[in-house]
Amino acid sequence: METIDLKKVAKFYPDRISREMLKDSPEMRIALMCLNPGQKLDPHKAPMRLLMYCVEGKGTFTVGDEKIVADEKTCIPCDPNVLHGFAADQGEKLVVLAIVTAVD
Repeated sequence: METIDLKKVAKFYPDRISREMLKDSPEMRIALMCLNPGQKLDPHKAPMRLLMYCVEGKGTFTVGDEKIVADEKTCIPCDPNVLHGFAADQGEKLVVLAIVTAVD
């Protein structure tokens, strides 16, 4: 059984978002994204199911036309082909675990 210690994987860069791929298979992709205050992942669409899980910090998540300010231990699901993204715009670092699964 594989386990991943997110505290050991988390990295922050001053000039870009850190994106660590934790699992990459046809069935599921898991990425850990770490943002310093002011950094963002611009809203975009993807043809897959997505769960954004706020591991640490607080930020604004975009899902479709909705903006959601969320903090630690908040899950935000997103259907395929719906605009999504997030920003560390609440004055603190933001750590997001993104889990992507294929659409049947």
